[in-house]
Amino acid sequence: MSTSNSDEVLVCDGDVKHFKSISKQLLASLSEIIESIPSANPEHNNILAVASYFYRTSSAIRGLQSSESSLANETEILQSLSQSSDMAKDILGKLQQNGQTIMDDEVKNMIKQLEDIINRMGYDLSLIPPSAFKDEEYADITISSLSEEMRNFRFETSLLQETKPNQQKTNQLYLEDHPDAESMTIESDLYSTSMVVCSENSHVSDIPQIMEAIRSASESSNRHVGNMSNRLSRSMTEVDTHMEPMYKSFICPLTNQVMDDPVTISSGLTYERRAITEYFKKFGNSEEVNCPITREKLQSRAMSPNLALRSILQEWKDRNDSARLKVIRAALSIGSTESMILEALKDLQNLCQRNPKKIQEVYSIGIIPLLVRLLELRDKTVRCLTLGMIRLLVEQGEAKEQIAKTPVISATIRMLSSSYQPIRHAALLLLIEFSKSNFLSEKIGHVTGGILILLQTKYNRSVDTFASEAADQILNNMERCPSNIKFMAEIGYLEPLLSNLIEGSEERKLEMMTYLGEIVLKDDSKTYVAERTTPVLIQMLHNRNPLTRKAVFKALVQISSYSASGRILVEAGIVGDMIEEIFTKKIYSEPMDSLKEASAILANILESGIGFENLTVNSQGHTMVSGYVIFNIVYMIKNSTPDDLNLNLIRILYCMAKSMKSDNPITSAVREGEASYTLIELINNPSDEIAVAAIKLLILLSSHIGHLLIDRLCKLNGQPEGLIQSPANSSQITERQALSVSFLAKLPHQNLTLNQALLSKNTIPEILQSISQIQSSGTRQNRYACMYLEGLVGVLVRFTATLHNSQMLFLAINHNFTAVLTDLLLETSRDEVQILASTGLDKLSAQSTRLSKPPGPSQRKRKKFFNLFYQARFLASGSSRKTKVELCVVHKGVCSKKDTFCLIEAGAVERLLLCLDHQNVQVAEAALSALSTLLDDNVDVEQSVNILDEMNTIQRVLKAVRYHKNEILWQKAFWMIERFLVKGGQRSLSLVSQDKLFYITVVTAFHHGDAYTRQMAENILRYLDKMPSLTGTFTT
Repeated sequence: MSTSNSDEVLVCDGDVKHFKSISKQLLASLSEIIESIPSANPEHNNILAVASYFYRTSSAIRGLQSSESSLANETEILQSLSQSSDMAKDILGKLQQNGQTIMDDEVKNMIKQLEDIINRMGYDLSLIPPSAFKDEEYADITISSLSEEMRNFRFETSLLQETKPNQQKTNQLYLEDHPDAESMTIESDLYSTSMVVCSENSHVSDIPQIMEAIRSASESSNRHVGNMSNRLSRSMTEVDTHMEPMYKSFICPLTNQVMDDPVTISSGLTYERRAITEYFKKFGNSEEVNCPITREKLQSRAMSPNLALRSILQEWKDRNDSARLKVIRAALSIGSTESMILEALKDLQNLCQRNPKKIQEVYSIGIIPLLVRLLELRDKTVRCLTLGMIRLLVEQGEAKEQIAKTPVISATIRMLSSSYQPIRHAALLLLIEFSKSNFLSEKIGHVTGGILILLQTKYNRSVDTFASEAADQILNNMERCPSNIKFMAEIGYLEPLLSNLIEGSEERKLEMMTYLGEIVLKDDSKTYVAERTTPVLIQMLHNRNPLTRKAVFKALVQISSYSASGRILVEAGIVGDMIEEIFTKKIYSEPMDSLKEASAILANILESGIGFENLTVNSQGHTMVSGYVIFNIVYMIKNSTPDDLNLNLIRILYCMAKSMKSDNPITSAVREGEASYTLIELINNPSDEIAVAAIKLLILLSSHIGHLLIDRLCKLNGQPEGLIQSPANSSQITERQALSVSFLAKLPHQNLTLNQALLSKNTIPEILQSISQIQSSGTRQNRYACMYLEGLVGVLVRFTATLHNSQMLFLAINHNFTAVLTDLLLETSRDEVQILASTGLDKLSAQSTRLSKPPGPSQRKRKKFFNLFYQARFLASGSSRKTKVELCVVHKGVCSKKDTFCLIEAGAVERLLLCLDHQNVQVAEAALSALSTLLDDNVDVEQSVNILDEMNTIQRVLKAVRYHKNEILWQKAFWMIERFLVKGGQRSLSLVSQDKLFYITVVTAFHHGDAYTRQMAENILRYLDKMPSLTGTFTT
């Protein structure tokens, strides 16, 4: 008996081992089929539909393995399934190897074979009886459903059509493993899809529907990824492992739904509390109440909570919700269709609303990154639902830091650019939730362009009122984060910063003040900030906190840099505070390190152009131009203060010197305080900014203390020749180079010491070369070229003021100054250059009579310097007495443009006459002065008048008088006209008398001019016989 029992045990053990072996082989075969499906290139998308049945069959086999029951025919069922799977594997193998070469008919035949195999496998599954799964009714229903589907499965004929290569390329699943989740394209067509939206509410009983949708592998989808099968297989394995069946005891007999609050009545049966309560109400106050199931009379209506079942139910629901989340994650991650994604999103939303505790699990299993990726989809409904789902997670969840680690915030901000209004609204609602968290609010501010888009939305109220109000709420929430306030201010939204600066705590005020000094303000913003905050800034300036004071100074430096802000600051009384900081301010007997900022603020205010002459700066009644202020500033410059402070002090002095018309106390302070040495030394400062500021001030002072400055300059090492620096080309001229030569040109021309110093350093060839270079290239290539050219010409002209010196005279002759200046009259359009050239010709022409005297023995003895310059010419004329030398009829001697500076020989008269037509009166005045040298008492005036008359000089002069209403020009013109009237005869008299407008001008000058002008006008009127003569005979 024992032997027989042992043999039966061995047989059973052998059957079990055989069963496990066959099932293991079958699962391996099914796994190989799953892996080979994406490689079966022909009809790829069609064969992909078969995958769901193999996955679900695998689940059935695993369920059968875990069952403790034994079937008589289980081995035969597995063997049949194994044979079918082997046949399917062979067909797919052929498609994989020869997919591109198989004819369409063969493909259709193979697909027909697969169809038969799936039908046969469905029949085999139907042979598994319900008892195989014992009380697991859910598993039996699943297997029955699968069996029926597989038995009735048919490929659609439309699926057998040829797939074009370009379609295969575009039909890709969306959710791939992107290496960079941040890189999104908002509102771009990734692919075309057809949406099928499920409107049913998801519940626990819907899990098979979702699994079915996932397992069907998107038969309507035309997209895939290269490694989809592996990921799909992994996801499905997870789902099958964690999904649990529903037990009968979980169901309320009255509602046929899973119970939430199970209670037990006196009959011993358990019901949903709400359902049994409603049932009892039907009996009213009757004592005879029957059990709804057993129909037996209940002893009482008492209900006892079934705590054990409630705990089991809660655990079961929790496990199923966890499994449900894995199903949802699978649906979102395996590249489902939009309809499946929408169903999964709705189910996720319902789950989180029903069981908020599961939200943390949503984060932990990685659903958030999948939701972020869904925002890349073109489908608008998916985007809206995704944004709403994320908002639900943020509202009810606590893992905000995990949200911040994903690109969801930047993706949401990009949604604000969508053309679809519901998407924009959903994105704004989500950002409102984000902004409620200080941590996430700061993240919003760090997204590039985020605040800018929100501001644009806020101010487009007329376009979208809801969006405008939502954006305003988001920005208000973001103001709790100081860094966001700074970001807002950087793009011009200053109100939060200013409000916190005015009304915030001391700590917040300091922080805002620091930001105000760091950001770059537009000019109009500087004025607005000055209007709003100046009283607060001055109040904070008196604070003893060094950090606060430093921040205030930094902000004031920027605010004061715009001229329109100067008036506001002055009216607030800030000038006195700055003077106090510069001269006297001390805290705890320690000098404050605020001199640089205070002097910069004061310099900015003065440069704004306000009237500061009568501005009181302290309680003693001192003004900005009083000796107290000026001498203190000059003293600070003289005592070798730091360069940055020196720069600001020089700027202050420059503004004051420029505004003072006469009795300039700055001149006295510089002269008496020996600050002239310091200012001259600053010319050599390595800093261009400081050197430029110093030179500008020296140019202003040169008209008052020019000779003193020349004395200091000539004692400085490397000067004055260092002021003349020639760039490689005119396009490289710097402001420092242009101002340097301008300074030399503005110093007194009559100072022989400076001229000799420049001559000794051989600077003239360099000057002439630079002038020639600029004339060739023009002045438009560089903003400082004109100033540089004017300075060079001014330096050249300064030598003509000291021609009484033999060295200067030789210099002018040797370098042919007359020709150079004559060329400059027309070859430049700069008024200042024409004025300087005319002035130089005026001084050169004044020497012509002296230089053009006929050479002779007595002359050579009296003019020894003459032999130095004209020895060759005079010896030649003396050795050949037969040679006839032509004399200049005007200068009554031998003339040339180079040696005697004769304007007639140089052809300068014609160009000077053209200058009389210039609109600039100073150009016309300078030209008249040069022409007047041809009519002075040292020349033959009559001959000169004849020559000038041939050039229509009188007409040009009359025209200049009519055009320019300038008394100085009138004086010069009247003097020339009188010369013409005296020496020009009837022709000149006729020309002048016929000009009626000139007559009116002369009369006006006679009535309104100064004494000299009236005298000149009276003389002309007498010549025109318009006034009685003082001489004559009266007869009766």
